[in-house]
Amino acid sequence: MTETADKFMQRADAFGAILDRVDGAGEQPWDAPTPCDDWSVRDVVEHAIETERDFLTRQDLEPGPAPDLGDLPAAWRRHAAGVAEVLGRDGVAEREYDGYFGRTTIADTMADFYGWDLVIHGSDVARATGQPWSISEEEAASLHATADSWGDALYSEGVCTAAVPVPDDASATDRLLARLGRDPQWDAARV
Repeated sequence: MTETADKFMQRADAFGAILDRVDGAGEQPWDAPTPCDDWSVRDVVEHAIETERDFLTRQDLEPGPAPDLGDLPAAWRRHAAGVAEVLGRDGVAEREYDGYFGRTTIADTMADFYGWDLVIHGSDVARATGQPWSISEEEAASLHATADSWGDALYSEGVCTAAVPVPDDASATDRLLARLGRDPQWDAARV
């Protein structure tokens, strides 16, 4: 597997670890609202699985049977294992195609679009279920650079809402969340 494919798998593992901790987060944690407007925790997880499966299928890369979504952490693990198997096939990670932002590879798209999505949605799930979440300055810089490369498309329908203001001394985590239209002070208890 390439370094870029490994980057995606690290992000997928981190997302899975957040999901594994959800069950202890209240009576109906999967139905809890998230900072992603009008989406529950369940919606976020199903979105991650469905969009990644759709991308791979459109590239004629079958990630295996769709997982049963009754147990979301288990479904995520099965899905992530299927993605790892696809990315580990000879030549798949390096395979080029014409993407939305130009010529790219399967692994780059998985790491820098779908993996980016997992980091942000990991925040959504963690915050909705009372888990701590933060990223390093280095990871924030990487995520900002990826967002920069998307230009105005970052704020297209279905991607991110307009940025929200934060103080000049906000943390790297808070600056990133605010840039993506999420209130860093969002609290599930206030929803």
